[in-house]
Amino acid sequence: MADPQHHVTLHRSSLPPAPDLSDWGAIPVAVAVDCVPGAHQIDPAIRPLRPAGQQPRLTGRAVTVDCHAPDFGAVLHALDLVQRGEVLVIAARGHRDHAMIGDILSGHLRDKGAAGVIVDGAIRDTGTLGRWDDFAAFARHVTPCGPTGAEAGGVNGPVAFGGITIHPGDLILGDDDGLVCLPPETWQTGLAPARAKLALEERWTEALRSGTATKAFGLPAPFRGRGTP
Repeated sequence: MADPQHHVTLHRSSLPPAPDLSDWGAIPVAVAVDCVPGAHQIDPAIRPLRPAGQQPRLTGRAVTVDCHAPDFGAVLHALDLVQRGEVLVIAARGHRDHAMIGDILSGHLRDKGAAGVIVDGAIRDTGTLGRWDDFAAFARHVTPCGPTGAEAGGVNGPVAFGGITIHPGDLILGDDDGLVCLPPETWQTGLAPARAKLALEERWTEALRSGTATKAFGLPAPFRGRGTP
């Protein structure tokens, strides 16, 4: 019998169809984290590759990879499964010494129309990846050292990533602030509170322009003690 630690396990060949999720592209990660019931914030130590203000937004369903770093075999097996608009989620247990993906494999995903890649581990070739406006990359670490094997791991099963569990087909949102994972049960019910929060923030901004902070946020006037001007 083959050693399960030395082969790649494919749990699912493709994701089931999903409804149109494009409306989520307008929802900031901070808003989703604040007010979407069931949203799972991903460890903020997993950061966007590009500086704030230059990072392309990330919106797409997860194709998951469980890497036994420094082995990256599961990444290779996942390449043919990632479809246009999807996100490759590479769970490498925070491994920092060997990159699980670089510009060649990321470039292949970009050519296929993938939305991006997120790595709970290390990435490399950041000079190239950082020039792409149409492909988002997030990682916990950056290192020049590549993987040392291609024989183990799993594809499209649940993975431990950034302090949460991500399942194949979950919706991943990413922006300058970080990442959030939205399971399918949040897709229909979560948009309304997210849009309501955006509308509320617009009202706050307008109220701050025309009045005091306490009035803008509906707070009572502060108590003024003796001697307070």
